Amino acid sequence: MDRLELKIPPPLLCLLLAGLMYGLAASGIDLRLPGASVLTALLALSGCALLLSGVAEFIRARTSVNPLRPESASTLVTGGLYRFSRNPMYLGDLLLLGAWALYLGKLLPLLALPLFVLYMNRFQIRPEERALGKHFGMAYQDYCQRVRRWI
Repeated sequence: MDRLELKIPPPLLCLLLAGLMYGLAASGIDLRLPGASVLTALLALSGCALLLSGVAEFIRARTSVNPLRPESASTLVTGGLYRFSRNPMYLGDLLLLGAWALYLGKLLPLLALPLFVLYMNRFQIRPEERALGKHFGMAYQDYCQRVRRWI
């Protein structure tokens, strides 16, 4: 296991990237799009809805939401949004970061979005998948075959 795997909680990673994005917005090319405020609001609301719905599914299933300890999950959550995405909470984070990038109105902060996806795939999602595969076996493998990682 790599030193960074499952070490930075995704909400903290989002805050760190939001700070980086703010710093990158201090200079660079303007990215003022027509209707940007409406798109920003839609992305932010969608991101919040995904996050809250994802957490609600875990609470309904009475299982752990802790992203640093996937092996502590007592139930494999496959209903609700989890029928369409294995990681709707992380997708919500990405949408919130996208909303922040649009709000900042500069091109450089957008670079944080693929950085978030790459980091999450490598240091959060793949280790989670290994742990859940060990914990839930064939049921998790079948789930992964039916449902995409992001969307």
